Amino acid sequence: MKEPLVPVVPMSHTAHIRSHRKPRRSATSSIAVRAGVTGGVLSMAAAGASASASAAEPVTQTIELPTLTADLSAQVAQSAAATQQAAANYELRAERDAAAAKAAAEAKKDLAEAKKKAEAKKKAAEAARKAAAERATRNAERATLSASASTSASASTSVSAPSSGSVATVIAFLKAQVGDAYVMGATGPNAWDCSSLVQAAYKQVGVDLPRVSQDQSMAGTDVPLSDIQVGDILYWGGKGSAYHVGVYIGDGQYLDAANPSKGVVIQDLSGYPASGAVRVL
Repeated sequence: MKEPLVPVVPMSHTAHIRSHRKPRRSATSSIAVRAGVTGGVLSMAAAGASASASAAEPVTQTIELPTLTADLSAQVAQSAAATQQAAANYELRAERDAAAAKAAAEAKKDLAEAKKKAEAKKKAAEAARKAAAERATRNAERATLSASASTSASASTSVSAPSSGSVATVIAFLKAQVGDAYVMGATGPNAWDCSSLVQAAYKQVGVDLPRVSQDQSMAGTDVPLSDIQVGDILYWGGKGSAYHVGVYIGDGQYLDAANPSKGVVIQDLSGYPASGAVRVL
């Protein structure tokens, strides 16, 4: 009997080489691996959640940051307000100090002015007393001169050629008026203008002169300025239109009621040369 034929299966040319494939895992191992993976994933999730929670903390701080910034702003504002107030206080103090210094300076100035006024008032009072005493002396001299002039006038038969004593009387009267005031239009006894003083002086010896300087320059006899004598009348301006008169008293001097600032004074003829002269004594 023929033996049954065994089918020949061709072998791969790599059949003799050991396979390098990893053996398939069992279901149990797969489940374990899956469980591990799942646990790992859960762990990672938990870790992630924890990390997320940790990462959320800066968010909480960031939310609180505006509050901190607001507090800081308030502190800065308070500091600025305090600085401004301090500056205002300093400025106010400086203004008060300046005002006090100014008030002290003004008080010192007022005190100095008060002292100055008091001294001026004292001097004025002393001058007034002195002037009163001098005025009383002049009044006494005038009374004496008037009596003397009356006696001379009654004893004289002519006023066209008076004695030298008459000139002395005129000069004495004029010198007694030195220091009196100059007032335009005044005729004495304590204030004169230029022509009223000359008129009054010559009236003491009985010579009646015109009232104004223009007419007085036309009285008596013309005398060259080079030949003037004591008692001659000096005039300034043209003859017949003179604007000022005085009397020559010798030694290059004349006496006149000069002006409101000087009054009745004795002056040097060289400082104010006359225009002409007339002689009435």
